[in-house]
Amino acid sequence: MHSKKPELKISILSDYICPFCYIGHLRLDVLREIYDLKINWCFIEIHPETPSEGHSVKMLNYDADTWDEMSKNLHRLADEEGVQLCEQTITTNSRKALLLSEACKPLGAEVFYPLHDQIFSAYFIEGRNIGDEAVLRDIARQNNIADNIVNQAWNDEYTNGPENSVPASLLVYLQYAGSLQAKSVPTFIIGEQILNGVITREKLLDAAKKTLVNR
Repeated sequence: MHSKKPELKISILSDYICPFCYIGHLRLDVLREIYDLKINWCFIEIHPETPSEGHSVKMLNYDADTWDEMSKNLHRLADEEGVQLCEQTITTNSRKALLLSEACKPLGAEVFYPLHDQIFSAYFIEGRNIGDEAVLRDIARQNNIADNIVNQAWNDEYTNGPENSVPASLLVYLQYAGSLQAKSVPTFIIGEQILNGVITREKLLDAAKKTLVNR
């Protein structure tokens, strides 16, 4: 008889165009093996100014050395996770991708997670532009998500901008991030612990253990 996994609730501030969020998402598997994870994905749009057709990563204003260092670090992390990242030449707008995922949460984990996985991998593995509505509709179709769900997801008055606006369904996450004084994505909130950036599997496991001990 299988013993039931203990439930672990965590919140994660995340955006689909953040490669370190993708790595963090992959690393959660180490917790899934031990815990019944209940994750509150808090979607934060980090570059609302980027057009949906995307633009060159050169416009992110990193100097060449910093960018090279970040790329090396990222590829090392990807190797550790056994994924091969495509070469990132453009960055894009993530608002519609975030709204789509948010709208699919009520459909349950078995609908949400395949979509969530595929949006990340479409961008970072396949190099597709997840700011493009047609790409997102294609991903939704592959996951048997009805057109009316997609249309409903993009029904907010701020779906297409302006950049200084926040759609209602995402505003709550921005306010939550503000209350935590979180400065970056990914941020993992496990119990009372707030962990920023790419967290090792060991640190995730430690944080989970501490949380369950302190209950």
